[in-house]
Amino acid sequence: MIKNTDQYLIDKILDGDTKAFGELVERYQNFVYTIAIRILKVTEEAEEVAQDSFIKAYDSLSSFRGDSKFSTWLYRIVYHKSLDMIKMNSRHTTYQIIEEITDDALDHIENGLECMLSEERTSIIKKCIGLLPEDEAAIISLYYFEEQSVKEIAKVTGLTADNIKIKLYRSRKKLFSLLAGYIKPEILNRNGKAI
Repeated sequence: MIKNTDQYLIDKILDGDTKAFGELVERYQNFVYTIAIRILKVTEEAEEVAQDSFIKAYDSLSSFRGDSKFSTWLYRIVYHKSLDMIKMNSRHTTYQIIEEITDDALDHIENGLECMLSEERTSIIKKCIGLLPEDEAAIISLYYFEEQSVKEIAKVTGLTADNIKIKLYRSRKKLFSLLAGYIKPEILNRNGKAI
């Protein structure tokens, strides 16, 4: 077995090497936190969920069967822990109704994004993702930032692949609608005229 693969580290942990778990934590801590913060949008809660997720992963490691990648299994834990945190806090966020956006408008928004500097673009996209409902923000983050496939996201969320595709489509439309507020002024400033 190749050293330092997830399965190699899992086998070491199950054989009693607790230091190997530290390597898994180091490997996935940024990803775990990213999923938690996208869903919860509160730093302290995301940190707590990340910590609780690693504890649960450690305690449940013997039940990991390897049917999916370890990262998918871990992300599923984070996803459900995050939803549990929301339920526990009974926090209901209200969202502005986002009107339907046309394909032509999507093209203008994409062109506007291309005009922006990479760092600025990433910051605005992350900010807008934070305005999406928790489940949609998580799915968008898993798909685009964590590069998970639709099939992997379905395993994480417990939804069907078709549901994930529908949610991705709707979430992208909402995201583009939110981005439009940032992009139109950007295009105006750079070109000196409205789109």
